Amino acid sequence: MSQLTAITRAQYADKRWKRYTSYSFAAKDAVAPLVVQEMPTACMHMPIGFVDTGKGFQLVAVLGLQKDMNLWVTPEGRWVGPYVPAVYRGYPFTLARSEDERRVLCVREDSGLVTSSGGEPFFDEKGEISQPLKDVMSFLEQVAVNNQKTLALCALLAKHNLIQPWNVTLKFNEEERALEGLYRVDEAALNQLPSEDFDVLRKAGALPLVYCQLLSMQHLRRLGQLADKHAARATAEAAAEAPGELDLEFLRDDNIRFQ
Repeated sequence: MSQLTAITRAQYADKRWKRYTSYSFAAKDAVAPLVVQEMPTACMHMPIGFVDTGKGFQLVAVLGLQKDMNLWVTPEGRWVGPYVPAVYRGYPFTLARSEDERRVLCVREDSGLVTSSGGEPFFDEKGEISQPLKDVMSFLEQVAVNNQKTLALCALLAKHNLIQPWNVTLKFNEEERALEGLYRVDEAALNQLPSEDFDVLRKAGALPLVYCQLLSMQHLRRLGQLADKHAARATAEAAAEAPGELDLEFLRDDNIRFQ
C-alpha cells in the first residue's frame, strides 16, 4: 500500500514535486474506480462494470483479465489507450479523510516524485499552497464530490435490482478465461421497470450511467486482444532477449487515434 502523508507547511515548505511521466504506478490495477462525470468519454474506449466492495457497488473501468495486471499499461509505463481514468490523473496526490471527516490533501511519499529540487513547489514564497498544487487539489475535490454522487447512483440501481453478475469468458493465449467479481446493468430488468420506478432513475440522473455502462460492454473483446499482444511481446523478448513493442494497430479501429 502506498505511503500517504498529509501535506503540511512545516513538512513540505522546502520540498518540491514532479509530475509523473510513467503509468507504472497503475500497472497492477485490474480495475480502476470511475465517476459518473467521466462516463460519456470512458465508455467510448474501455469496458465498464461494477464491483461489490462489501459496502455497496462501485463503478469501475475494467483494465485487465487477471489480478495485478493492467493491460492498458506497457512494460515501459506507457498508457496505450485514448482515455485515462480520473483516479490516476492526480498522481502522486490524493484526498484522505481526517479524524474529523475533513478532506486532507496527501502525497504518496514512495512515488519517487517528492524532491528537494526541480519540479513544482508545494508552497509559494508567501507560505501559501502553490497554484499548481491548488489546481491539483481542485481537480481531486471535483472527483471526490462526483464520486459521492456516483456511489449514490449505484446504490439506487442496486435498490431497483438492476445490477447483476456479469459472467464473462474471454479467450486469452488460446485459453478461455473467466472474469470473476464483475457486475453489469440488467437490461432486461431495466426494460421491465414500472414507469414510476423508471422515472425515479431519470430524475436522479442515473440513466446516463446505465446507458454508458451498457454501451461500454462492446469493448470487452479488446482486453483479450491486448492480453494476446502482451503475451506475444513477452514471448518475442524471451526469444530475442531484447525489448520489443506492443503491436496495437487493432486499437485504431473505430477511428480511435493515439497521441
